[in-house]
Amino acid sequence: MYLIPIPKIIRLSSALSFRKLQGRPPRGHFSFSVMPNVFRLLVLLPIIALSTACSAIMSSVTSDLAEGLSEAIMNNEDIQVVRDGAPAYLILLDGLVQQSPKNINLLGAAASLNSAYAAAFVEDEERIRSFSDKAFDYALRAACKTIKAACTPRSQPYAEFELWVGQLGKKHVPMMYALGANWAGWIQAHSDDWNAIAELSRVKLLMNRIAELDEAYDFGGPRMYLGVFETLLPPALGGRPEVGRRHFERAIQLSGGVHLFTKVVFAQQYARLVFDQQLHDNLLNEVLSSDSAVGGIALLNNVAKEQARKLLKSSVDYF
Repeated sequence: MYLIPIPKIIRLSSALSFRKLQGRPPRGHFSFSVMPNVFRLLVLLPIIALSTACSAIMSSVTSDLAEGLSEAIMNNEDIQVVRDGAPAYLILLDGLVQQSPKNINLLGAAASLNSAYAAAFVEDEERIRSFSDKAFDYALRAACKTIKAACTPRSQPYAEFELWVGQLGKKHVPMMYALGANWAGWIQAHSDDWNAIAELSRVKLLMNRIAELDEAYDFGGPRMYLGVFETLLPPALGGRPEVGRRHFERAIQLSGGVHLFTKVVFAQQYARLVFDQQLHDNLLNEVLSSDSAVGGIALLNNVAKEQARKLLKSSVDYF
């Protein structure tokens, strides 16, 4: 049986997906095998004593703290420092959600970081699925508290899903983008299940709507995702690589070229799929020669460079 894996990059990308909530700035070749891990995105959070008498105030404080730490993470250029702090932050964040189960910002952070942790650290497939299930559950709960129709996006009739997605407005972009990103990550973790793969059409519809509303969101993130979706398969099996290429190029344009991971995914997904070594190597060399110190995505850019080096190293053998 052929399996269609969703590249881990789109699951990892979901770690950024809640950073525009409430007006805050956001923070390969064709293969049926699971792609390698590409980065670590968690950091140690100091243990916080929560007062039950001031739970509402502390809930707000911890939300702000989580968001502030997310910004600090994404601006940290030391991947090892971030990697070393992962377990404690993850456990504590899950605990904070248990204490404030209706806090949308905490749910969002927990969804993003559980998904990122699974992609970055976990090798066992059963554990990856467990983390992805939890991340997707958090994302669904957050979305449900924003839009009632988003409570059952997987099980409702497709016509109903299509209807409410078409009615989304620009104010819904941050939450729905986060839902789509974590949903795509969940599909990747369950890529051996055709029922899960069948849900990709819903994620694609949702991301298309987000691109219509705000294609520049998250440094052109919606376009990058759409590029990935179109390059999962070769043309003979239904893929549309040239459509994907246009999405990737538009995403790069929207970010001004500063979001280096888009170029890495472009090389990995499109150039390898169509066996274009010149484009592949040019994109990756551009990544390596670019400044990674961009506000909000410094860590991500450095990880992109790490991945670019690995892809270039294997370029001669692949092509």
